[in-house]
This record gives sequence, C-alpha cells and structure tokens, in this order.
Amino acid sequence: MAVFTPLSDAQVAAFLDKFDVGSFVSLQGVAGGTENSTFFVTTDRRELVLTLFEQGEHEELPFFVELLDYLDEHRLPVPGTIHDRDGIALHSLEGKPALLFPRLPGRHPEAPNLAQCHALGDTLGRLHVVSKHFHGHRPNPRDLTWLQVMHHKVLSYLSPADQTLMKNEVDDFESAFIQYGELPQGALHGDLFRDNTLFEGDQLGGIIDFYNGCTGDLLFDLAIVVNDWASNDDGSLNAERYDALLNAYQARRPLTFDERALWPTMLRVTALRYWLSRLLVVYVDPPAHDLTPHDPERFRTILNARIAHGALPLPEVSA
Repeated sequence: MAVFTPLSDAQVAAFLDKFDVGSFVSLQGVAGGTENSTFFVTTDRRELVLTLFEQGEHEELPFFVELLDYLDEHRLPVPGTIHDRDGIALHSLEGKPALLFPRLPGRHPEAPNLAQCHALGDTLGRLHVVSKHFHGHRPNPRDLTWLQVMHHKVLSYLSPADQTLMKNEVDDFESAFIQYGELPQGALHGDLFRDNTLFEGDQLGGIIDFYNGCTGDLLFDLAIVVNDWASNDDGSLNAERYDALLNAYQARRPLTFDERALWPTMLRVTALRYWLSRLLVVYVDPPAHDLTPHDPERFRTILNARIAHGALPLPEVSA
C-alpha cells in the first residue's frame, strides 16, 4: 500500500457522499507498497480503506470486485467492497479507478506463531472449498506457461549456474505436470504472504490485497503460503509451522492423490515464480515509482532448499 496520487479532504468528502457510510472526519495516506494509492478514511460511523488503482489492467477490476463480494457473502474474513446507494462499487476519483472497503482489524505477523499458522491454514482451506464454486474467471497470470515464456528474459543477467538452474527447473516442471490430469480448480488469492494478512493476537482478522487473484490450481495458492509462512531463513521448511498450516488446511480440504504427488514440484514452481518475478522487476520492468524492489535472492534460496531437501511429508488426513 502507498500513495502515488494525493487526494484532498474535500475530494474524499465529496466521494463519500455517494455512499451510506457516514460523514467524512479524516484522511490518512498509507505508506509502503508498490502498485496502488491507499488511504485510511475515518467517518463519524466507521473506518474505511480507499484504494486508487495506478497500474494493471483496469478491465480486470470487476473480477476482483465480484470475487471479494462472493467471499464476503460466504463469511470469509475479506474486505468485501462497499457499494454506493445505487449498488455500484467501482468508481473513478482523480482520473483513477477507485474502490472503498471496510478497514479490517489487526496487524501483519512478522514471525507467525503456530496458532496463527493454524488459523491461516483453516481459513485458506475454507476459502478454497467456497472458491471452487465461484463463477468468475481470470487465468492465472503467473502459471507454468508464464514461467516457460518469461524466464528467457532474465537469463542474460544470471550466472551460468543460475541460468542452468532456471532452465532445468522449467523443463522438470513440464515433465512432472504432463503425467497428471487437471488438479482441483478454483479462485485463488495468488499472493498470500504474511503482509497480506491481519491478525489480532492469534485471531485472523482479515486477508487483504486480492489484486493477484485469479482462477487456477488450488495447490498453487497453498504452495505460495507454505513457502512464505513455513520457511526458515536458510530456505528450509520449518516442520512445526508446516504441519500447523497443512493439518488445518486439510481438515477443510484434503489434498487429492495427484495433488499430493505434485506437492514437492508445486513448492518449487511457486519459489521459481517469485524468484523470476522479482528478477524481472530488478532487470527488465522496474516499477513506475521510485520504490525498492523485493530481493530476488530470498526465493532463489528457497528454491535451492526445495531442490536439495524436497518437501516435508504431508500430514495424513484423519478419517
């Protein structure tokens, strides 16, 4: 979250008049983030978040609105969009698409404990059970096809050893996935790192920032979570956090035979996905704003750890 397009109190007060959310009291820009302008807005009735969309494909915004509203209707802890008095959620402000959300409680966990891992695994399992029935569709923009196409763009910036590593991984992924049928599909968060969650103590208050949301392999979403939430500093998997997440998740949605077989590969796929996307930002497509990109090295380390040690055993599902 960040502010790239400043807004005045008067602009926001006039914008709020379209909604039944109370009268404007105060406006605070939110620092950090890389893509959109974000503000905390206080009215005499509630706390809100206002987002202006600076980048990306604006024609895809209705998908995100529909997904958030769908998950909110199913009582998932997500910020369902606030619709105006005419039932419209997506508006324009200062020439940018704008959405208004409720402000959810909590803070990002920097070092998640086992109770927080359990809470996230449980909620992600519930989300995936519900999301299988979501009718919207947006192809996963960071799937295996993307890896196959985009990894060529960064090879010239890598050492010979890393070039070989990246090319071999893409080849291995193709060989592994062709042996199995389609995995369980549904709507994904697509970027469920710790800083996209809000906790009050051990209670999950919200999952935010669905702008990598898409439809695709549910296992892809789970692997992203495990690589971020259950990795040690050296990239190895932390057995306690791993088990807490996966036990809770599988209590809601047990993995299929094919998913269990492909699990070690999917952990490597998602590690390469973030290593590559961060390399692209550093070398090929730097951010439009003066921001420090995420370090690609973190996911190169995780990838090498997954190659060296594989995945820890998946917890068995109780009958």
